[in-house]
Amino acid sequence: MKRFSLFILGIFLIYIIYYDFQIGTLSSVTTIAESKQENSEVIQDGVTEPFFEVTVKQGDTVMSIIEKKHNRFPESIEKMIDDFESLNEGVKAEEILVGKTYLFPLYTN
Repeated sequence: MKRFSLFILGIFLIYIIYYDFQIGTLSSVTTIAESKQENSEVIQDGVTEPFFEVTVKQGDTVMSIIEKKHNRFPESIEKMIDDFESLNEGVKAEEILVGKTYLFPLYTN
């Protein structure tokens, strides 16, 4: 009986870990900055690019912020990084700072 209980506990823990990685346990919270700037547009070289504005928190990356907004990766990683860097002149995607506000590309499909 003890082995069976440990087996069930192990299966349950594996399921919890799988669920956390695939779906997540925290609900998607829209920040004030996101909702305020969600449908803004920047005009560069005659092309209109929709974007949203986010203040970066500890642990955020460009990819994680875009994924949270769209619930998936809407484009290739290279395109998302290029779009981010074109919206934020002089800022590399790998060098974003906690507490600063950046523009992130908004993809509509």
